Amino acid sequence: MIYLTRVEHFNAAHKLYNPAWSKEKNEIVFGKCANENWHGHNYELYVTIKGEPNADTGFLYDVKKLSDTIKEHVIELLDHKNLNIDVEFLKDKMCSTENLVIGIWQQLIMHLPTEVKLHAIKLYETPRIFVEYFGE
Repeated sequence: MIYLTRVEHFNAAHKLYNPAWSKEKNEIVFGKCANENWHGHNYELYVTIKGEPNADTGFLYDVKKLSDTIKEHVIELLDHKNLNIDVEFLKDKMCSTENLVIGIWQQLIMHLPTEVKLHAIKLYETPRIFVEYFGE
């Protein structure tokens, strides 16, 4: 089994805020991330696929096609957007990195060819904080 990872980048704003809670409780739980005026991140997205290399090309999958798929179905939806307002797949969800990575998985899985499997999504919110998801 071969694993191939493509790295992409996007910038986006969001806030963590539970509307069922008071402003004070949101500030206690989410701190500066509950800022009424939002805050932003420079996200690094790692998409890993797995499978067997093609006998004719030696490639697991054309990395240009993988990049194009990620850009079309994820990056264009997220880059320079307000995740709480502009992103349909996050509508009515807490806009955490955990929920974002699940949404990215769901966006990608339906657009990959059957000869490869989506193995993992790793999303860096900051250089010290990241979330990994394996579709489980």
